[in-house]
Amino acid sequence: MKIIIIGAGPGGYETAVAAAKRGIEVVLVAGGPLGGTCLNEGCIPTKTFCHYAELIEGLSKAQALGITEAPEFDFAKVAERKEAVVAQLREGIAQLLKNKLITVVEGKAVLKDAHTVVVDGAEYSGDKIIIATGSVSASLPIPGADLPGVVTSKEILELTEVPKRLVVIGGGVIGLEFASIFKSFGSEVTVLEYAPTILPRFDTDLAKRLKLALGKRGIKIETAAQVTGIARADGGLTVSFQLKGAEQSVEGDTVLMAVGRRPNLESLNLADLGIETTRRGIVVDANMQTSVPGIYAIGDIVGGMMLAHAATFHGLRALNHICGEQDNIRFDLVPAAVFTMPEAAAVGMTEDDAKAAGIPVKCLKSQFRANGKAVSMDEAEGFCKIVVREEDGALLGCHLFGPHSADIIQEITALLARSATLADLQAIIHAHPTLGEVIQSAAHL
Repeated sequence: MKIIIIGAGPGGYETAVAAAKRGIEVVLVAGGPLGGTCLNEGCIPTKTFCHYAELIEGLSKAQALGITEAPEFDFAKVAERKEAVVAQLREGIAQLLKNKLITVVEGKAVLKDAHTVVVDGAEYSGDKIIIATGSVSASLPIPGADLPGVVTSKEILELTEVPKRLVVIGGGVIGLEFASIFKSFGSEVTVLEYAPTILPRFDTDLAKRLKLALGKRGIKIETAAQVTGIARADGGLTVSFQLKGAEQSVEGDTVLMAVGRRPNLESLNLADLGIETTRRGIVVDANMQTSVPGIYAIGDIVGGMMLAHAATFHGLRALNHICGEQDNIRFDLVPAAVFTMPEAAAVGMTEDDAKAAGIPVKCLKSQFRANGKAVSMDEAEGFCKIVVREEDGALLGCHLFGPHSADIIQEITALLARSATLADLQAIIHAHPTLGEVIQSAAHL
């Protein structure tokens, strides 16, 4: 068997490696650097910046903790380290793909038919095709959106100096992470979000607490703010927006357009092949197969939760279907994290989700300020909220806001994937003192 995979991001390259392990020949078409958006202009470089921001925040508390010598901050070295991390991991992917069953082809792919892909004039045939071309940054159709100084999440990672004033349009995950990072780096930060709350898809209690915490750090956040235009003014940029019926504006040196991402559907020739699409992306069934048998689509290009780990498991589901195998992957249980300071993370249903579905629930909460490890770390801001079905105690979701939430959420993800109950969680011994005890504390309330 031979599979053609279009796209070398996490979904594409990890599926290629998994297929080769099963003895399947793979042609992997890389339209850009190996690792895709996640490695080159998303998850990894952003988290490298996050690491430095965390160091700065920790050192800002140094005097109170008995450390008096203040370090110097060199943004050029931060950017250099970011590039080194990306290069190292990209080389690691290249090594993984050095397999006799994997052929890496560089270039833009166009679908010719259900078994043929054309890359820069050369044709490649296979039994199955998997589309994994990811997504690109979206932009608001407003005046001034294309002005110099207006950047996306890609260009902000390429800045050579820290902007004195940063305006972030969008209070979702990407916008808030960069707002948090550049506040630590020294920027004056304003966030403008169109929705009534930040993080619209997250638990409302979590979103409110995070907004308060970011506000305490000096990040100005305006919700229900409709941005109407961007203009040059006094050597900088003026962002105009409507708030409570009044026209307002904020000045910035750099404006980050962080209003989401859209599927990268261009140039694939999908319509000619009859592959069904919507504004959200390519339409697929439960096995990631498109409307054309034998052609699959995975990752950001199918819309939904545009997360690298979701793409990886989409690829595994498609590969399992191609091989005639079943799996028990739960795509309703994709954990999500926000690498602000403090972090936030979630998995499963929110309280509002349960109410909308007519499911009676009870919500159990505990606070990081009662967690010994968090207090000793001087990071006691935050809480844990567990959503439990009243009828039988089944765990339905968990929402965390506090130190290392992105790591802690995995425990509940594992329990949810095995349909565990509150009683099951209560019987699990947690090490002391650890941050994970915040889950145990909530469970025993």
